[in-house]
Amino acid sequence: MQAAGCGACSDRPDGQLPEKIGQMLMIGFRGLEVEENSPVIQDIREGRIGGVIVFDYDVELRSPLRCVESPEQLKKLIRDLQAASDDTLLVAVDQEGGRVARLKERHGFSQTVSQAWLGEQDEIKLTIGYSSQTAATLRDVGINVNLAPVVDLNVNPDNPVIGGLERSFSPDPLTVTRHAAEIILSHRAHNVLTALKHFPGHGSSANDTHLGFTDVTETWSPEELVPYIELIQSPGADMIMTAHVFNSNLDPVWPATLSRKTLNDLLRVEIGYEGVIISDDMQMGAIRQEYDLKTALERTILAGTDIIIFGNNLVYEEGIAKKAQEIILGLVKDGKIPASRIQESYDRIKALKKKLGT
Repeated sequence: MQAAGCGACSDRPDGQLPEKIGQMLMIGFRGLEVEENSPVIQDIREGRIGGVIVFDYDVELRSPLRCVESPEQLKKLIRDLQAASDDTLLVAVDQEGGRVARLKERHGFSQTVSQAWLGEQDEIKLTIGYSSQTAATLRDVGINVNLAPVVDLNVNPDNPVIGGLERSFSPDPLTVTRHAAEIILSHRAHNVLTALKHFPGHGSSANDTHLGFTDVTETWSPEELVPYIELIQSPGADMIMTAHVFNSNLDPVWPATLSRKTLNDLLRVEIGYEGVIISDDMQMGAIRQEYDLKTALERTILAGTDIIIFGNNLVYEEGIAKKAQEIILGLVKDGKIPASRIQESYDRIKALKKKLGT
């Protein structure tokens, strides 16, 4: 009788449910500074988000002014964002190096190099040096999450979003693993979290998931899992980011970000990963063009995603945090998502934030 009652309680929505859902949302925003009435500040104060993601270029507006102007400006912006939060806000950026770097020389930051260049040199001391510099820079301005390293294998050098942008260390999984491990360790030394990406592997694709449906069924191989298998054992992974790729060998229905077979059965059960799973941007074409928001949210949460990113850059939806929170709350109340599933993500996120000393 007692066990049955506890089980019922575990899936009964509680008063903290909106806040717990809010912790699962990471949102992009506009502005070099924030004020009391800024939408992102309201989202933070109302418990609608647990993290933000910073961009230097506004894709929708085609504007070089977004959130980054100088180190001093960015530091104040992040300080003001953190001041609005009751706990530590996750502040994320894609600072991989080379062509994917939001903190650029034109903003007064140090020069970076691509992962492909580091892989070609294959000198660990170089990787340690550049990654330590990056981590120190991020920590100095208050960014506590680097959405890096990329551990996709350079299977297709002409891949428009991985190989073509020099984001992969190498086609060799052990080379990728060796260099990625040093990036993780360098960031940990500066108390900056990292995220391995893009699970289960985006390096063999011929298309860009930013633009639309991307099928890797005929090009993907299990070898692309090797860096994840090795890295979660040593030195361990703070987060793993999903890919929006479709692979019918892993799931004949859903792309990885929405696939329980991929995220739960493969990553969590088979590989043994217990940490935070973070989605790639849910506003990318591979998701946005194929699925309505309610379906995408329901499927990614049931699949095992803990933190859901809405970059608000490819498209800008000012109220997306409130909208997503309300949809998820409705899915829980309707019994489509167990409240216990939200609690799992909340617990993982709080444990992740404890790594930052909160």
